[in-house]
Amino acid sequence: MRNFSLDPSMTATIGGAFYPTGYSMVMFPDPDDARQVGRQLVEKGFSADAIYLIPPDILLSQITPTASDADNPLPSAGTEGATVRAYTKLAREGHAALLVKTEDEEAAERLMAVVRTVPYSIAQRYRMLVIEDL
Repeated sequence: MRNFSLDPSMTATIGGAFYPTGYSMVMFPDPDDARQVGRQLVEKGFSADAIYLIPPDILLSQITPTASDADNPLPSAGTEGATVRAYTKLAREGHAALLVKTEDEEAAERLMAVVRTVPYSIAQRYRMLVIEDL
């Protein structure tokens, strides 16, 4: 599991909101559950380099600001800004996140099989032009 640092490739071309295509973002009310799931994912065959742990303070300082221009110069046709605002609300309540590389449906299904073993608050998969609820 890696510590998160926002990379420009993880933002939308227009508006600059957080949009990490090929990844899934899952938030957990208990940060210990996020760490536990991250370790279990490695045990289930995910690369440790493909899993980022995002504590609430890091989400608030690095991901939240990306929503500030999501609807500028025109309102966004997508939901990326609203999704970042949902993450922000949860992070302010102390929720931690995992960002996991899930390039295909099979990887997303393997991810969610582990995630569903603990309480989680939101799970989104970022595909080209689509944010999918998991």
